[in-house]
Amino acid sequence: MILFPAIDLKDGVCVRLKLGDMDAATVYNDDPAAQARAFAAMGFPWLHVVDLNGAFAGRAVNRAAVEAIRAAVSMRMQLGGGIRDMAGIETWLEAGIDRVILGTVAVRDPALVKAASARFPGRIVVGIDARGGRVAVEGWAEASELEAVDLARRFEDAGVAAIVYTDIDRDGVLKGINFEATLALAAAVSIPVIASGGLASMADIERLCAPDCRLLEGAISGRALYDGRIDPVAALARLAAAA
Repeated sequence: MILFPAIDLKDGVCVRLKLGDMDAATVYNDDPAAQARAFAAMGFPWLHVVDLNGAFAGRAVNRAAVEAIRAAVSMRMQLGGGIRDMAGIETWLEAGIDRVILGTVAVRDPALVKAASARFPGRIVVGIDARGGRVAVEGWAEASELEAVDLARRFEDAGVAAIVYTDIDRDGVLKGINFEATLALAAAVSIPVIASGGLASMADIERLCAPDCRLLEGAISGRALYDGRIDPVAALARLAAAA
């Protein structure tokens, strides 16, 4: 079980949003590279980074911040937000990003996701962001009629490394992970699933150690880590003990 600390980038700084609202951003660190070094010092093996401006713009916006993070730490890193074509995928993978997350394009152009997965085995992640079980795109600004499980099944045999499943209604509000929906998705596909949105406390960490959560590859934590609601050392130790 991997615990991914999150760095969400808006206008070059580390923020957390509430329910995906760009106007409800809390700034936690104006130095993303320093934040990445802090997470590395805590013992996290992976880092989850999102270019929030990029998710809305459909192109890389916080490139300098991402490159500074990559240069600052050796931990493995997955990146999402505004990556919409093969050129963008190639650019980031060549820049040392271990895995890229494709969200909007997974809905708009699933053939691209399949082609990228074949070309870069183990390095393509599908981001499925859902509100009420239905997929949202364009930085969560647009809703679709597509069910999250149906989207996930489109990539069942594509060689996708993982799915990041975000419950938008839980994101940034510390309500706890939507375990019911996340585990249902994980049970419906063979692709490893990463839980995102709502991880709030050490109680959620304990829940991740339950046998049914062995279906999951991991979980992403943002606000709870920044606010000190989760002790990183204790959380990593507990998840390691349950492995």
